[in-house]
Amino acid sequence: MSLQPRAFLASLFAAAVEAADPLAAIRAHLSEKPKGRTIVVGAGKAASQMAAAFESLWDGPLEGAVVARHGPIVDCKRIRVLQSAHPVPDEAGLEGSAELLRLVEGLTPDDLVVALVSGGGSSLLPAPPEGLTLADEIAVNRALLASGAPISAMNVVRKHVSRIKGGRLAFAAHPARVVSLIVSDVPGDNPAFVASGPTIPDLSTPQDALAIVARYGMVLPEAVMRHLVSDQAAAPRPDHSVFNNQTHHVIASAAVSLDAAAVTARALGVEAVILSDAIEGEARDIGRMHAAIARETALRGRPFQKPVVILSGGETTVTISGEGYGKGGRNSEFLLSFALDIDGVDGIHALAADTDGIDGSEDNAGAFADGTTVARMRAAGADPRDHLARHDAWTAFNASGDLFVPGPTGTNVNDLRALLIV
Repeated sequence: MSLQPRAFLASLFAAAVEAADPLAAIRAHLSEKPKGRTIVVGAGKAASQMAAAFESLWDGPLEGAVVARHGPIVDCKRIRVLQSAHPVPDEAGLEGSAELLRLVEGLTPDDLVVALVSGGGSSLLPAPPEGLTLADEIAVNRALLASGAPISAMNVVRKHVSRIKGGRLAFAAHPARVVSLIVSDVPGDNPAFVASGPTIPDLSTPQDALAIVARYGMVLPEAVMRHLVSDQAAAPRPDHSVFNNQTHHVIASAAVSLDAAAVTARALGVEAVILSDAIEGEARDIGRMHAAIARETALRGRPFQKPVVILSGGETTVTISGEGYGKGGRNSEFLLSFALDIDGVDGIHALAADTDGIDGSEDNAGAFADGTTVARMRAAGADPRDHLARHDAWTAFNASGDLFVPGPTGTNVNDLRALLIV
């Protein structure tokens, strides 16, 4: 067929991102205007885009602030955009958390708090409880990132080592009405897990957090372990009366974006199938699983008939082992493992990318791969198996010229994986 594989795959990514556009999603979920003040708070990789969209749609008075990651942001006129670090917290994040808590102080039942929450907010909002420091929270974050734990487990730990997560920001806003608009980046779209739920409580306990720490062999600072066995660690429960006047809406998610990518593929003449929007697991293992499906389809016409594009979403993990690691992220690591297992197979083309436009430590969203990728890496002097072992997928794809760099997208519904078999 005359299809240009990379252009086709990039068009699916664009469709997925467009489906998660904050402006259209927020327009469909605007609240009634309050008698009193309207306060906007929020955090996440899409924070500035969500804030700009909200203030463009809201024709009444408002004030507030959101916390975005360091880097390019969308300018806002009435909502201040603060910035802090991701994926490891910094001092600016402490100031951002303090400002959000200050904004919700002293409100009344006539006031409205609109919380704009998207993925990445866990790192952007450090707020260690009394007795702990930013260094302690950084240590927790580093241990979580290296553990291989799924995002849901990570955020159970985070919300019990915080003054703002686990529903505490909404708790502090009582008795105001709180409406949370959430762009989900977590498998299953549980709103309590997005950004560790600053406005959404859940039933997890400090004991659950301790069990996760033990299960994944994490070594946390002694002060953190003492905190987790103290009464102070317990987050407010969702059945607390404070939350009676609070609502939330998941306004964009991986499921919606995968559906949009599938519609685009079919419009271009290629059948599309969606494996799942909630795939978790070790990135390199999920890469091998996807490669097995792609090979079976390419060589035997099962379980799908070609031409077809196989789509999946969710959030894989990378467990850091050994003495160190190189450059890259979970999508690049997924795809390098995938590329090794389709080496030499004709008719398979793949894109794996983070919908926020940034995968891990560099400026790429992910990468492309096909049956020639591994050979081109080796021709350029890169050993793909060695790079995979050292969590250095970016370097391997940079050598082969296969990086995908669309730039920051202004939204975040997690990973998009698209396998085109022709």
